Amino acid sequence: MIIAIGFILLGFALMELSGWAIHKYLMHGPLWMIHKTHHEPSKHAFELNDLFSLLFGSIAVILIFLGISELDYRFWIGIGISLYGLLYFILHDVLIHRRIKWFERPKSLFLRGIFKAHQAHHRSNKKDDAVSFGLFVVPKEYFKEEEK
Repeated sequence: MIIAIGFILLGFALMELSGWAIHKYLMHGPLWMIHKTHHEPSKHAFELNDLFSLLFGSIAVILIFLGISELDYRFWIGIGISLYGLLYFILHDVLIHRRIKWFERPKSLFLRGIFKAHQAHHRSNKKDDAVSFGLFVVPKEYFKEEEK
């Protein structure tokens, strides 16, 4: 069971690391035409950028199917990627962008830091001016309390 938890954490961590790199170098690079729909105002439930979620989700499903018969590392890494995707949806789409209004704005210091980092990322709707490309791992400067 410890090994399974380790592979779940590995899948989660790999998603954050690869997600950061893909976001910075591909989405804000050659795939900007798809990703820019996320940086523009929209009144639609879906945006072209949601294709990236389908891609990452497909990778998780394939790994789960490949590893389910033996419950091997592929299965658990797929579970970790799926867990990342679920938390990404709740944090990014529900809490930050309010695409579904289930919860109020975040109140915890950790969630507010993530929120501020994402707001900083969206201050620019240009391909080359963005900062803070991760979701869960963001620079510590965003976790500082504002002085009143």
